[in-house]
Amino acid sequence: MTDASSPTSRRPAEQVLAALGLSAPAPAPADASPHTFPGGGRWRTEIPSCEGPEALAVVLAEAERLDVPVHRISQGSGVWMLTDAEITDMVAATAERAIELCLFTGPRGTWDIGGSVRSDSRGAGPRARGHDAVAGCVEDAVRATELGVKCLLVADEGVLWTLHRARLMGLLPADTTLKVSALIGPVNPASYAVYERLGADSINVPSDLTLDHLTGIRRVSAAPMDMYIEAPDDLGGHVRMYEVAELIRRGAPLYLKFGLSRAPGIYPYGTHLRALALDTARERVRRGRLALDLLARHGADGAMASLGSRLPGLLHRFDLNDEKNED
Repeated sequence: MTDASSPTSRRPAEQVLAALGLSAPAPAPADASPHTFPGGGRWRTEIPSCEGPEALAVVLAEAERLDVPVHRISQGSGVWMLTDAEITDMVAATAERAIELCLFTGPRGTWDIGGSVRSDSRGAGPRARGHDAVAGCVEDAVRATELGVKCLLVADEGVLWTLHRARLMGLLPADTTLKVSALIGPVNPASYAVYERLGADSINVPSDLTLDHLTGIRRVSAAPMDMYIEAPDDLGGHVRMYEVAELIRRGAPLYLKFGLSRAPGIYPYGTHLRALALDTARERVRRGRLALDLLARHGADGAMASLGSRLPGLLHRFDLNDEKNED
């Protein structure tokens, strides 16, 4: 196998287009990301919106049937929408296969009583409104990690900084990883670097960022990036399968997220949405197979990070001593 930046890989239809005088310029080596995951891998996979043990079982079975490698499975409704038994079941099933399980933390503005998020401007968006919402997120984090969850999804900068400090102080396990949600994903290198320094171990950027945007981010940060190859409709509905090889070349280390457009929302999930949740979980895995087939067809499917790997490598953080010096 070859990787996305290998000279033996090819771009879609390049031989036919060259014969017709429609060749594209050669990729610029300076655009390629110099960064990798620990161990040298350049990409991992993620199946999002897996909303409970039953949906997880569907994902795992379909991934085995279609031979889709899975590094991470994430959930969007939140820790508070799962019972202890459900979380324990999900932890056991993913641990058995060395897959990272990521659960969303706590209340967010889109479900809050505040009206600004429903205004045309969307107000503060999904962020945690007030002290009590932050407390709910922290409560979720403590509960989830006590039940064996090792990755937490956050949609608020203050919650991210709070959870990062908590793990440094031993209030959360030191190997807990923190993932920034696509709902607040940064759109420029400066903000991306800030999220890394606040404690993010992987950062979900919006799926409409250009290739040049990714290159700009990679010039300032090596923090793993998450990106929907196919985005849900409420995040734009973008389908970028034919760009996967170039997204990896520019954005590595990169989590390929296999979302689903043209599908109704399922957050917060309950059994009233069971059939939809199971059908869409199955189709997300199939979408992953389609994207991986494209990579293989173009000779760009090498350099996948080893299955079972989850840590982000050495990252830059704000100095906690600066905060102490202000007290």
